[in-house]
Amino acid sequence: MKLAMIGLGKMGGNMATRLIQKGISVVGFDRSAEVVKTLEEKAKMIGATSVADALTKLDGQKIVWLMVPAGNPTAEQINELIPMLNKGDIIIDGGNSNYKDSQRIGKFLEEKGIGFMDCGTSGGVWGLANGYCLMVGAKEEVAATMKPILQALAHEDRGWAHVGPVGSGHFTKMIHNGIEYGMMESFAEGLELLKGKSEFKLDLAQITELWKHGSVVRSWLLDLTADALKEDQTLDEVAPYVADSGEGRWTVVESIEQGIPTPVLTLALQVRFRSQEKQGYGYRLLSVMRNAFGGHVVKKTK
Repeated sequence: MKLAMIGLGKMGGNMATRLIQKGISVVGFDRSAEVVKTLEEKAKMIGATSVADALTKLDGQKIVWLMVPAGNPTAEQINELIPMLNKGDIIIDGGNSNYKDSQRIGKFLEEKGIGFMDCGTSGGVWGLANGYCLMVGAKEEVAATMKPILQALAHEDRGWAHVGPVGSGHFTKMIHNGIEYGMMESFAEGLELLKGKSEFKLDLAQITELWKHGSVVRSWLLDLTADALKEDQTLDEVAPYVADSGEGRWTVVESIEQGIPTPVLTLALQVRFRSQEKQGYGYRLLSVMRNAFGGHVVKKTK
């Protein structure tokens, strides 16, 4: 199979590379010509000088996977693509778009005979080596067409699922990220309490490593935290500033719209907002965790 990957940043570039490693041909375009050149040389990607150029290098049914920022950039990119596509072609939005936007775009594209898939993508910077967790929203026929590509990207055989109609993929990923906020906050608060008991002189690297083995709280997030603490337990050079990508906010809004209380997820989001105002070890840990799984920038104190 062959597809075009538009947007070759941290996630898009790694996804293109993994697809090529799994035998899928990828035509790639990014606004940075340097990024395109690097992937041509290192991953054997077929480079393109523009979106239009990328589509000319696809044969038959055109499949275009977007990894561009959510909101207007995604909408503008789809509007640019439409005149270049034919009925039966497929667009996949693999970014962190709002599920309501995905529903609206899917309906719009359906009227033009173009297939659409919203794909919630988890796995961060480790997806290239380990595979991704893919939450797919689409019509049955679109999901069936995309199966070989999804299997190539996914973590083993169970790393992807067609969870429902258009919009459901990004909705599922949104809730996933809300839960992620709560888990991260719990680890940060607990470890800050351990650090605060100075009389015991606790080794947080030792304790988090211990918890990885047989503990109820063992998880990949704990694994990443333990690895980070092995390198640095003081975190003095990490600024206690924790950004949010937007999906945590959308999760809280959804809980209000449904009338379902989510106090833990809501408070975890509010704590991130507060992180700009308070100097705390827990905030430094949250920043380090985000960097560990997603490659998000860590603010430095100097």
